Parts: sequence; C-alpha cells; structure tokens
Amino acid sequence: MATENKNLSEYDDLPKVNPKWKIVIVRSAWNKEITSGLYDGAMDLLINADVPGNQIESMTVPGSYELPLGAQWAIDRYKPDAVICLGSVIRGETAHFDYVCQAVAQGIKDVSLKHNLPVIFGVLTDDNIEQSRARSGGKYGNKGTEAAVTALQMLALRDR
Repeated sequence: MATENKNLSEYDDLPKVNPKWKIVIVRSAWNKEITSGLYDGAMDLLINADVPGNQIESMTVPGSYELPLGAQWAIDRYKPDAVICLGSVIRGETAHFDYVCQAVAQGIKDVSLKHNLPVIFGVLTDDNIEQSRARSGGKYGNKGTEAAVTALQMLALRDR
C-alpha cells in the first residue's frame, strides 16, 4: 500500500504564497463523508498557507466522474491559477470502479493540459470505506491536504 507508513498531511516544502493566486476546489458530493474530509484538509492548508479567502472558490459536482467537466467549468467561470479536484471512488462488486477511476484520471489530466493549468488529482480510489477514512483525515492524514500542497508547489514552479 503506497501510503503505509506515510502521513499524507506531512510536508516540508510549502512555497511562499502569492496573494494573487486564485484557486478553485471542485469536489464530488458522492461519498460525502469522505469528500467533506478532503475538502476540509485542502481548505485548512490553503488558509494556513495564507491564500486569501476571497481567492478561493468552491464548486460541487454530483460524483467523481463529473470532476473533469466541473474543473473545466470552474476554469471558464473563475479564471483560476489552479484547480483542486477532490473525490472518492470506492471499489464495489463490478468493473464500474475501474471505468470511473480511469475516466476521472484521464479527464483531469486532459483538462490540465488543455488549459495549461495545474488541475490536481485529489481523488481517492480505495478498496473500502476504511481505507478512504484513513486517507481523508484519519491515520494516514488527508489527501485533500496533499492536493492543496501540490497546487501551491505547481504555482510556485510556474512562477519561477
């Protein structure tokens, strides 16, 4: 397991924030318990890193499959410097999990390249709810925090 013995909320290379950076968080409503934890982790990191609150926007889409289009709409509407996509797909008894995960990953990547912007993949793809809880504020930290750190690192890299 990739996160075993690693806390997703630990970081030591947070860049200095440009107060003009605008960031949008697009999150899935599906698996709300998990995506709410991811959202809280991302927001806490951005606020604690001194991203001005008026420079952070949020949108909610029905499920993780809708994250790429939600990110594209967020870019069109808010003209952000980065978009953080937060979702949770939990394996079930059918191949649905594989199709959704592949489409979401590919879609987020495509939106990022199309718009030449950091569109961050903060989507949990877990086998069960316990793994999701462990990665959305539980024993392995918070993937939402990690996604926010990644957004700031990418913006600092772009501005270098």
